[in-house]
Amino acid sequence: MNFLSPVAFFFAAAIPVVILFYLLKRKRIVRLVSSTLLWQKFLAETQASAPFQKLRHNWLLILQILLLILAILALSRPYFSGKTSGGRLEVVILDASASMQSADEAPTRFEKARGEALKLVDAMHDNDQMVVLQAGANTEVKQSATREKAALRRALQACKAADTPTRLKEALKLAETLIQNNTAAEIHLFSDGAVTAMEEFENSGLPLVFHPVGQRANNLGITTLDVRANPENAAQRAVFTSVVNYSTNQQQSQLEFRLDGELVEVKSLTFAPRETSPQVFLAAQARDGIISVRLTTQDDLAVDNQAAIVSLLPQPVKVLLVTPGNHLLARALRVAPHVNLSVSAALTDPAAGFDVVVLDNLEPTVWPNANVLAFHTANTNWFAGWSQLETPAIVDWKATHPLLRFVNFDNVQVNKALAVQTPTWAASIVDAPQTALILAGELGRQRIVWVGFDLLESSWPLRISFPIFIANAVEWLNPAAINASQLSVQAGNPFRLALTENVDSAQVKFPDGTVRACEVNAARGELVFGDTSRQGTYRLTAGANEVVFCVNLLDGNESDTTPKAELNFGKYAKVSGTTVRRASLEIWRWIAAGALAVLMFEWWYYHRRTA
Repeated sequence: MNFLSPVAFFFAAAIPVVILFYLLKRKRIVRLVSSTLLWQKFLAETQASAPFQKLRHNWLLILQILLLILAILALSRPYFSGKTSGGRLEVVILDASASMQSADEAPTRFEKARGEALKLVDAMHDNDQMVVLQAGANTEVKQSATREKAALRRALQACKAADTPTRLKEALKLAETLIQNNTAAEIHLFSDGAVTAMEEFENSGLPLVFHPVGQRANNLGITTLDVRANPENAAQRAVFTSVVNYSTNQQQSQLEFRLDGELVEVKSLTFAPRETSPQVFLAAQARDGIISVRLTTQDDLAVDNQAAIVSLLPQPVKVLLVTPGNHLLARALRVAPHVNLSVSAALTDPAAGFDVVVLDNLEPTVWPNANVLAFHTANTNWFAGWSQLETPAIVDWKATHPLLRFVNFDNVQVNKALAVQTPTWAASIVDAPQTALILAGELGRQRIVWVGFDLLESSWPLRISFPIFIANAVEWLNPAAINASQLSVQAGNPFRLALTENVDSAQVKFPDGTVRACEVNAARGELVFGDTSRQGTYRLTAGANEVVFCVNLLDGNESDTTPKAELNFGKYAKVSGTTVRRASLEIWRWIAAGALAVLMFEWWYYHRRTA
């Protein structure tokens, strides 16, 4: 047994004072007491012939000394130590992502997790230290290492759940850095486990204690939202969305489709357990506007029941094809939607007034400033060097990239290709064993798609995937489409706006109506706004620029509110959930309760005797 306030034992000096009172002879004085049972031996004393008398056996004296001892023990705050010892460093990671707003815990998972973390603070030893991290779209250090429990409680109370996905890897990497070379350290994660697998920690040996929260999965969520021109009617817009039932029961709901706040269509839907239901809405759109979809169901998680997107009307794309005479490529470009094509044998003006420049198997005298689609040509600013590669085999491609939507490379043969090292500004989307065959990325503010082989020395132009790729590439490189994609932001990601004029100040109107000033870096020619932790429609004003952009969750991992009993760190590593266990148990309350019980017994006995 240990004591949190051992100085209370100085009150034990009062015990001899109590005994001294019983050694003194006192004249009888009439007093009203609750009971005379303990005072019978003093009733016969009517006078005092000496100041002191012999100490005799007396239950009242014993009871008073016992109560005094109990009071001293209660003030000293005794406790029984657990198996842990002091001097540890504990890193608390509090998951503040969207799924933690689920209401299957009272009042939410986040509040339940915070309450468990506060219990961990209460159980700290005097020489323990703790760090508080908040994990969401970004990891925030809410409190650096300290022993002050009040500061730790304030830090936990300052944490707030947001509408963002969880990027738990960042939090764990930071925690791993904080406990480096500290064998007595522990990482405590309070989360519902709505994260992807984290294979990079499989062999790290993190001293992680997982505190799971969550009771059930009762949620319908909107996971995708996109808008495009209707291929069957150019005057209409086609809205594609997906709704997923993450519960184990059949669910019913209505899906509302609105254009600029006006209700256009409502669909009544029934979802089987764990079913994904893609939906398409068609609507005529006369001007740029905001398209939104909303589920009317009442489930545990409300943040994924609605989503919105800015819908810009398609504009003609000015495309320049620089080629020695590739008619197959020219034909594919002409059939791409909204393309105004010009063909030239050479490029002499870097800013020729085109939106997209396509370079086919030649190196121009000047490189264009517009976005570029390059076939079998390379720039020394793009690559450090390259070589020729014979008959490379296509072994993999990134089907999830926008450029490869509905594109398949089965039965595509390539005779020759340029072998390059993938640069830092680009990502490989089609691979051969020796090199990347197609790269896509952004260098400065110029988007580049690079194809490393000559189309006429491959079978690709004869496949249906080729014109689909060309249409995808034109859309991905189109500046107007780029601007439209930038107007839809996932919660937690920054919004970026290229400034066309010098701007000294800007302000943003949040979805709840509040207005906040935004810093502008005129030297960069770009405005970056990072406070997108809440979903909804934002309105930015910067000089003559007035921009509306939408922030959505659209994350399947967060919408899947199924509580996780363990975290996977790869194929052979996992961390099972645990619960908070008090490292020390204080018993002063029981001691004080015992003293109160004695007093209540005396009160009851008195009234029983006098009734």
